[in-house]
Amino acid sequence: MKIKLENIRKSFIHVFGGNILRENFFYRNMPFIIAIVVLMITFTGYRYNVLQKMATIDRLNRELQDARLESLAISSQLTRAGRQEEIERRVREAGLDLQITREPVFYIERRGRRR
Repeated sequence: MKIKLENIRKSFIHVFGGNILRENFFYRNMPFIIAIVVLMITFTGYRYNVLQKMATIDRLNRELQDARLESLAISSQLTRAGRQEEIERRVREAGLDLQITREPVFYIERRGRRR
């Protein structure tokens, strides 16, 4: 079973020349072929849409991670700035004549039990 170059040329011209579309097989199956082509286009468009949404999700996840890290850094700075030693240091640097009392200003006495 040898394949002749002439037969290959005729087949190539037959397919790409459009003669194959005139055959009865394609006329009978044209609705099915059109449906397959429409499905291929739909799935391709759907895949493109999904890839765009995945890229958006990745970008938003990176932004969220950056915002979380920034929030953590700010929270750490505020915690450090709110410590008593830091406040005392800043008061000294500002030259304010403030002293921290070591005793409570007043005592709360508890009298009798209330229900």
